Amino acid sequence: MSTSDPKQGMFVTADGRSVLFTFILVSSLFLLWGFCNGMIDVMDKHFQDVLGLTKSQSANVQFAHYLGYFLMALPAGWLARRFGWKGGIIGGLLLVGLGGFWFLPATGLQAAADAGTVSKNVAFLGYLIGVCAIAGGLTFLETVANPYTTVLGPTRYAATRINLAQSCNGVGWILGPYAGAAFFYSDHPKIYLPYVCTAVVVLVLALVFKFAYVPEIKMEDDYHIDDSGQGKAHLPLLGRPHFVLAVLAQFLYVAAQAGIFSFFINCMTVDRITGFTMVPAIPETWNSGILQSLFETGKDGLLHISTQGAAKLASAAFVCFLLGRISGALLLKVLSPHKVLGFYGTANVIACVLVFCNLGWISAISVFASYFFMSIMFPTIFALGIFGLGDKTKKASAFLVMAIMGGAILPKLMGSVADNYDMSKSFIVPLVCFVFIAFYGYCWPKFSGVKSMQGVDVARGH
Repeated sequence: MSTSDPKQGMFVTADGRSVLFTFILVSSLFLLWGFCNGMIDVMDKHFQDVLGLTKSQSANVQFAHYLGYFLMALPAGWLARRFGWKGGIIGGLLLVGLGGFWFLPATGLQAAADAGTVSKNVAFLGYLIGVCAIAGGLTFLETVANPYTTVLGPTRYAATRINLAQSCNGVGWILGPYAGAAFFYSDHPKIYLPYVCTAVVVLVLALVFKFAYVPEIKMEDDYHIDDSGQGKAHLPLLGRPHFVLAVLAQFLYVAAQAGIFSFFINCMTVDRITGFTMVPAIPETWNSGILQSLFETGKDGLLHISTQGAAKLASAAFVCFLLGRISGALLLKVLSPHKVLGFYGTANVIACVLVFCNLGWISAISVFASYFFMSIMFPTIFALGIFGLGDKTKKASAFLVMAIMGGAILPKLMGSVADNYDMSKSFIVPLVCFVFIAFYGYCWPKFSGVKSMQGVDVARGH
């Protein structure tokens, strides 16, 4: 890595120019994709209620979302190399805008379905196209913004800058469910409105980026740790067990994350068909003040968490996620990343077991705990996977991004288990995922051939 003047500021490039405004602009992209992802995760229950879908069918929202990431990962990398940092960002913003405006004709299809002129499946497909397009645009932004924050100033501050940007991502995850609760679960749902507003915002952002100072700084991101004369640097990627297993671990992590995030509302509310709920009836004494907006009286005459209330609680769950990321970053400064990953994976196995056993409030609290312990997994698996790959790092990164396709596949399995048994039993799916992630973390030194990767940046996130 390059050296720099110790007096050089955090947002000053080697030529002495300040890029603080550029960093703020790029950080807004982290807020944007966090917000969009947060809305996606409270959308499933809306389609279950409005279009009469099963949980397995509604999980196609996640399928479309992560399919967009999978399809666009390699094109995003190519566009960034061909047109530079600015071109990659503007291209991503325009695609997000296109997906946002697509929700207008998709809403027209739903109106036609309500009138009986088209099937509800056609209306659902219309929404899925918009979801996929937005995810494709977000792929461009994530592919460019994550590494770009690390070059906007001295190398020694790279991890600090990306952690600052990632805090904006966490705020977006918190705000997204609130927007979903307001527009998806109101008396007159307007599912298109937050997406059209987002489309307008990203077009303005694209215009700002067009005229903003976005320097084309070369990224020095190859570790070359294995270039020690032992021949390891020349091994193909498939010959690196720590990388191959990282791709599988990332696939399973995003699968578990997508399943838990997308079915959070189902976990908190009463099932509209079976009447199942893991959350006990709410005491009437709670039904006052700010809490009153969270509850409704069920068919059994008792007080339960409403769908809109659960969507608001999803924001509280994402606060747990953000707190886990902040505290996890502190732990990663003093502990080996693979040990932290192993411990957090084990903690999530325990949380899933408690949910599976349907223990009432204990199970409900365990869902929130799962958010906390998932927080550091994506960036830590990413860093462990690319460790020591030298000039193969960029190619390996593309495969790790594509591994998030797990979020498109396994949530459907989780939904199928919930449809055939109940919501608590569906947590057997993420439980199995976390078992492997814990195994990968604890055994990483054996797979990589080194004792620890202390000092390597693990700040990238999703």
